[in-house]
Amino acid sequence: MKPVAITGLGCISALGNNTADNWAALARGASAIEPLSGFEETGLKVATAAQVRNYSPEAHFPPAQLGLLDRHSQFALVAAREAVKNAGLEAADLAASAAIIGTGCGGKETDEITYQKLYQEQKPRVHPFTIPRGMPSAASSQVSMELGIRGPCFTLSSACASSNHAVAQAALMIRSGMVEVAIAGGADAPFTYGLLKSWEALRVLSPDTCRPFSADRRGLVLGEGAGIVVLESLDHARRRGAAIHALVSGIGMSADACHITDPSREGAARAMQAALDDAALPPEDVAYINAHGTATQQNDPSETAAIREVFGDHADKLLVSSTKSMHGHALGAAGAIELIATVLSLAEGVIPPTANFTAPGENCNLDYTPNESVERKYEHALSNSFAFGGLNAVLAVSRFAQ
Repeated sequence: MKPVAITGLGCISALGNNTADNWAALARGASAIEPLSGFEETGLKVATAAQVRNYSPEAHFPPAQLGLLDRHSQFALVAAREAVKNAGLEAADLAASAAIIGTGCGGKETDEITYQKLYQEQKPRVHPFTIPRGMPSAASSQVSMELGIRGPCFTLSSACASSNHAVAQAALMIRSGMVEVAIAGGADAPFTYGLLKSWEALRVLSPDTCRPFSADRRGLVLGEGAGIVVLESLDHARRRGAAIHALVSGIGMSADACHITDPSREGAARAMQAALDDAALPPEDVAYINAHGTATQQNDPSETAAIREVFGDHADKLLVSSTKSMHGHALGAAGAIELIATVLSLAEGVIPPTANFTAPGENCNLDYTPNESVERKYEHALSNSFAFGGLNAVLAVSRFAQ
């Protein structure tokens, strides 16, 4: 089995428009959750959000290209460019690589514009490129065209686990020998009126901020952005002298097969155990878990119970945190943004905190790294993503000695 190296990182979220700014904010526990903007006259009950700020599409894309790019595709391209630059890949390396981009929503901005023109403005026609702009596979297609990727390229959608599943699939393709290099991650941009009304109807959104694992948690806060990583076989990375951020040492996936929105302790535990088994890691070797940690009433105690089931007595020695408390829940992009946070935590020896933490909730009885980061050198971590529909994907990452 070929070891899989992470050699490139690219990220845009409410915390910043590049990986360095994201990590700096995470390390100091700075939350980017603010009042929702852009919908003041709509009567929405959604109060807060983690929106990408200080972002100008025109600064990244020429007008001709911009007309073909939904906001989620823009984010995917911004993050992919950064990841490839960070990895130092050449055109020849990219030509035979794979591109797998996860999304939970796809081109919702394009859908919104289209329906507004048809039903509100009563226009007889819509933009001729509505389909290629808004299709769920648009981001992966745009990434492949810009980077010259001619290997396997597709979109993967499993709600909030989409980007962890995308990274897992890319790593499996490298292990199998199908490709040596893969660009993988996720992107989502859920801030449209129709989608916000739909989330509002679910009654899982917080009216103020995101407090994972806290007694007074009131729900999740939506975010947006993209996280993209470059994966390579370890041999390929070594041959070209690449700097290696970490190894994808284990992959765990499961399905709850029980409820469309209510998470299962058993399903989450199976995915975590599968990641440990795949990595041949005893539980006591793991020091940190970047939790799914949505701050909903159902998720937090269920995830806590799953961690305790898998780690036993060692659970009391784990450091756990939910970075969604800072960058919000970016849906299909969340897993990749959190994976990048986990990789940098491992590399820098800093555990990012769970921001906004007050007091532990009922049946939330782990060390959630409340409010302030912790300096800790360690070797192995898990990054959890558990999605609606009971679709679970867990990635184990490990330090690599250069």
